Amino acid sequence: MRFTRLTVIGLALVMATSGCTSEPSLQEAAAELQKDTQRLETDGLFKNPLMKLRILQRPDKEIRCDKDKFRRVLRATADDERVNEPLNSHLGRAQALMENVLTQKFGYKLEYDFSQADTDEGRFIYATKKDLGITVTVYVAPEAPTWRLNAMTPCLPR
Repeated sequence: MRFTRLTVIGLALVMATSGCTSEPSLQEAAAELQKDTQRLETDGLFKNPLMKLRILQRPDKEIRCDKDKFRRVLRATADDERVNEPLNSHLGRAQALMENVLTQKFGYKLEYDFSQADTDEGRFIYATKKDLGITVTVYVAPEAPTWRLNAMTPCLPR
């Protein structure tokens, strides 16, 4: 038993000192977030002018978030006009649509918030790309713009 514990601790130390880390580089995470921006702009749904896609902040600038660490941020909005449907139905459809886009076209994994209830005040969608540490939060709003997307890389050294 003692040998097993020492072996596990020894392997962990070897991996830590050999540079094996699960943390991505800022360049890798930033490149993926840039690709997400391009995917958003070229996606058939969001190319439609009626969706009023606006990229508010492109992930092309480093933002200092800690001493010698930086992150990249993507902020965007888009609208799915509500036409002759109850608000709850509109929000549910808009939420499902964005969840499908994030998972099937962008490769994010949804993070479910079981404390969230479907309300007329809006809904939140949380998703991640764990291997790169990128997180995205989308607020599905009852008023225009319907989607308010905020995606960011983790705070990483250059």
